[in-house]
Amino acid sequence: MNSNSFPPLAQRSLQTVWHPCTQMQHHDHGVPLLAIKRASGAWLYDVDGNAYLDAISSWWVNLFGHSHPHLVQAISDQAQQLDHIMLCGLTHEPVVQLSERLAALSSHRLGHAFYASDGASAVEIALKLSVHYWRNQGQEHKHRFVGIAQGYHGETLGALAVTDVPLFRENYGAQLGQHYTAASPDLRQAHSPDEHPPVTAKALQSLEQILESHHDIAAVILEPLVQCAAGMQMHSPDYLRGVRELCDRYQVHLILDEIAVGCGRTGTFFACEQAGIWPDLLCLSKGITGGTLPLSVVLSSPTIYQGFYDSDLRRGFLHSHSYTGNPLACRAALATLDLFQQYPVYELQKTLAQALDEGLHTLKLHSPKMQHLRRCGVIWAFDLDTGPARYDHQGFARRFYRSALQQGLMLRPIGNTVYLMPGYLWGTQEVEHCLNGLGQLLREYA
Repeated sequence: MNSNSFPPLAQRSLQTVWHPCTQMQHHDHGVPLLAIKRASGAWLYDVDGNAYLDAISSWWVNLFGHSHPHLVQAISDQAQQLDHIMLCGLTHEPVVQLSERLAALSSHRLGHAFYASDGASAVEIALKLSVHYWRNQGQEHKHRFVGIAQGYHGETLGALAVTDVPLFRENYGAQLGQHYTAASPDLRQAHSPDEHPPVTAKALQSLEQILESHHDIAAVILEPLVQCAAGMQMHSPDYLRGVRELCDRYQVHLILDEIAVGCGRTGTFFACEQAGIWPDLLCLSKGITGGTLPLSVVLSSPTIYQGFYDSDLRRGFLHSHSYTGNPLACRAALATLDLFQQYPVYELQKTLAQALDEGLHTLKLHSPKMQHLRRCGVIWAFDLDTGPARYDHQGFARRFYRSALQQGLMLRPIGNTVYLMPGYLWGTQEVEHCLNGLGQLLREYA
């Protein structure tokens, strides 16, 4: 297969569109480029009418199914009333309502929402807020950050500086700030559940050593419970509690990147609720609009907000985006929050979890190459034993993606990690289609 055998729309796309996170030449060597015409519920339909189950929520954003009528209607109604205004010196009802509702979801421990359009921008904002806060407090020396081994926070230069994935970092090292990296709390390091506490303790010890040795740290940043782009590395809520305690002890901020794991993905609206802690700054994006429009938000503690409240303009936070707090996106986010009230979301998640857990564990009994089957909320992952360490995991991921499409499944492994991030409204049809397709794929890769 080469690009000339693709549908005309895909061929046109390859001639004009530079696709993200892609080596474009791979499409000339067998990696499909689907031309999608429409989407409904959990399903994508290409120009030839073929259906694919969206088992990764279209890069983790689609919570309640594609083209959900409540979201479509909300966006349509808003477009007829107010499409966009700048948020500097102006405001509007959707952005105020959304900020109020997000603050209420945190029991008002977080508030004063600052808006942008994507996750990396939210991370940039949080990093800048932390450094600028300490500067306003007369502690300009606090300007570095601690990230977690194999953590990922986006691909703008500031976000990339606290990302520890060589594939993304290695070409831009000269442009990146120098920060610190603490050991991973990935529970796959344990041989049994009994060894989870020592893994957590060792990771916390690594972080404490860094905080104790360096006094220029502004904040610790991490994804709570699941480091997604690292291959769905999962850690204990005890780790979050320990990090919060260390940040308090050494007087540094805690930034939680809930871009992928927030909005109910872990079984509570905010992942940090699983540990009973709150950060100083929290980043949301992806699912906040139900997979319809770009939006991100940083929620801050009252202490951080007050650190900028001053008559001096230079002590204010002057970061800006032209589309900050866009009314259409805010209305989509409000409609998404409505769906959390209209559906018994967490009960539906439990039913989905039971069905997929049973099916995946049955597959594992007959698939010895499945390793480290794990789940957090409605995120599932397992690693496939693909041979020696020198094996081309990226090549495997492309081949698996292509084979999954032949089973009517949209799956994009991260290296040799296969993961599922289903929509919250999956029913029996979707679960059975997913498990049947995975069973066939596992037999193929046996």
